[in-house]
Amino acid sequence: MQGGIKEWPEDERPREKMLKQGAATLSDAELLALIIRAGDPSSGQSAIDLGRGLISHFSDNLRELGSAGLAELCAIKGIGLAKATSIKAAFTLASRFQARKLERLDRFTSPQQVFDYFHHEFRDSRKEYFLVLLLDGKNRIIRRVQVSEGSLNQSIVHPREVFSPAVKESAAAVILVHNHPTGDPAPSSEDIAITRRLKEAGELMGIKVLDHIIVGDGEYLSFVERGML
Repeated sequence: MQGGIKEWPEDERPREKMLKQGAATLSDAELLALIIRAGDPSSGQSAIDLGRGLISHFSDNLRELGSAGLAELCAIKGIGLAKATSIKAAFTLASRFQARKLERLDRFTSPQQVFDYFHHEFRDSRKEYFLVLLLDGKNRIIRRVQVSEGSLNQSIVHPREVFSPAVKESAAAVILVHNHPTGDPAPSSEDIAITRRLKEAGELMGIKVLDHIIVGDGEYLSFVERGML
């Protein structure tokens, strides 16, 4: 049976390795070991063993690990509620850190840039979200507003839900963004109808809909680039 991490040569311990060589030198299993901190005495597995087991369980796919629920994590041998919550907290914090970048971004200058930002946030989502980016007269981002969660329909994504915050913030324009959990960004008939309806409402209110971007898995669709807006 392998001894605990404290019995390993110092240079092989994750914490000491990070201190001497930097976090970038640690493997995914070693980083997970630092997050879960302790091994499983009942099975004799070290924290790194558990980290390796987690990665293997999710087929070396950190995206799937990051999107796993607490119950799914706790079902893995050696991962109790304390370890599961630590893992979930770490991935959630990483996602929020990425989202914070929006606050420091002056403007989105292309559909690709919008996709690059939101793909990180949406790529593991199992639900459909519809967001609106509120822009000032120079197309700088004022803030983002989540309009709906779940399957889109015109009763949920109503013009008043989109343009009410735009009016309050004196936005000059908006960018519509939503994701397709299936990974295919091709617009549905409902997506097209909603976009047309919001564009017409925006024209009446003097608030321009600059684009509607659907985020898929590794790809996106821009209504402007496709000539659909």
